[in-house]
Amino acid sequence: MSGELQTAIQINAPGGGVDTHMLLILLIMVAAGVLGGVANYFLADRPAEASRRDLTKYTVLGVIAALTVPLFLSMMSSTLLEAARTKPTEFFVFAGFCLLYVIAARRLMENVAQRLGGQLDLMKREVGQIKRQQAEAVVAAERVEAQAEEPREVLSYNDVEILRALAEENLVYGNLAAICERTGLARDFVSQRLTVMKSLGIIETRINDKNVLHWGVSARGKAVLGEILGGQDEKKTA
Repeated sequence: MSGELQTAIQINAPGGGVDTHMLLILLIMVAAGVLGGVANYFLADRPAEASRRDLTKYTVLGVIAALTVPLFLSMMSSTLLEAARTKPTEFFVFAGFCLLYVIAARRLMENVAQRLGGQLDLMKREVGQIKRQQAEAVVAAERVEAQAEEPREVLSYNDVEILRALAEENLVYGNLAAICERTGLARDFVSQRLTVMKSLGIIETRINDKNVLHWGVSARGKAVLGEILGGQDEKKTA
């Protein structure tokens, strides 16, 4: 029997129930994990006050990464582990692969963590922007609501005159020129005040068959005008 065949039989044969080949594979993975963890510790960008706890963390993570090498080789359908049974030099190849795998795994995990962190920061900024927009919308709505609740407080004497002109029977829906002629106010001023009063809900608009915009007093505007005129009558009576 040749010497090479005897070596193969000795390696394949169980020795006292312990698979020497598998035990050697395990020792190589642990050693490669420790060395790779130490290498990652020195290669990583760490603060100056890094402690031994960081070294322990890198070492443990390195061992964990090295223990996943057989799974990775199995997924690749590699025969490296079995080849080491008949060719002991493959152990060196396996050890080098484990060491490189541990170092590369750290780089991969750091890149994934940085990418996820960037996406998380982007989501936080978008959520913050949405919250700010919602808050601004709420404030704007509250301002409009506050103005709409008491339109009497923001109406001037000229506004009342415009409302009175529109409330007349022959100007229920009057155009801009007719309102200016009736009140004697400037066209630009009347146009501006009509827009303001429409936002308060006391003026409404419609377009006639000739595509001309007409203005009229809404139901709310009539109620407001009635309150104002009623208050003026009470003052005169008093």
